[in-house]
Amino acid sequence: MTLEILTADCLAPLRHGFFTRRGGASSGIFAGLNCGLGSSDQAEIVQINRARVADAMAVPPEALITVHQVHSAEVAVIDGPAPGRLTADAMVTDRPGLALAVLTADCQPVLFADAQASVIGAAHAGWRGALDGVLDATLDTMERLGANRSDIRAAIGPTISQAAYEVGPEFLDDFMAEDPDNHRFFANGNEGRYQFDLPAYGLHRLRSAGIGHAEWTRHCTYSDAGRFYSYRRATHAAEADYGRLLSAIRL
Repeated sequence: MTLEILTADCLAPLRHGFFTRRGGASSGIFAGLNCGLGSSDQAEIVQINRARVADAMAVPPEALITVHQVHSAEVAVIDGPAPGRLTADAMVTDRPGLALAVLTADCQPVLFADAQASVIGAAHAGWRGALDGVLDATLDTMERLGANRSDIRAAIGPTISQAAYEVGPEFLDDFMAEDPDNHRFFANGNEGRYQFDLPAYGLHRLRSAGIGHAEWTRHCTYSDAGRFYSYRRATHAAEADYGRLLSAIRL
């Protein structure tokens, strides 16, 4: 099966893609294009999957850059291939030939580009990272490399939708403490719980930070098991582990 790669018009003409699980070598609960070295999938199979992504991005495997993601607001500046094990949740570069990639399984993968300034970025933005400012920090770092905030375009890829994202009242409290207007990203759920709109919150943070354009591809990871991995869906199904989707952009 060939790879399925979702793209966003706003990031053209730069090569980029939100890769679905289709077209990979993994099997069982990881069936498809599992790119997560942190999963319990066979490491050699994951490397085959990542090599397929690198080929689709037209870079050698060592130029497909990922970081150790910890739900932080840390941004790494990448200036060459194989930078070693970096801990961060976003990356930016102005170097041609490097593909910046993030791994997700419900969290937001966000790809950034200022095509005029030749600066790109990629961020992993779950609720914690988004609340702590990882998207804002990515824009700040892109500007330090010469990007113009009003020229930056960003696309949020497949992520968990509001209908599938049930949270407790303490979760709402964290967001209300940051900004009382954040209540608009929550809908009433069952038995005193709420439904949180993660992509709407991500778009809000990007637009409030002054980005030129931001959009969501409107794909829900939880509701489409044939195309996407989902941590929450795997948890509800009592599966032992889950695959990781990869999203990448390059100059």
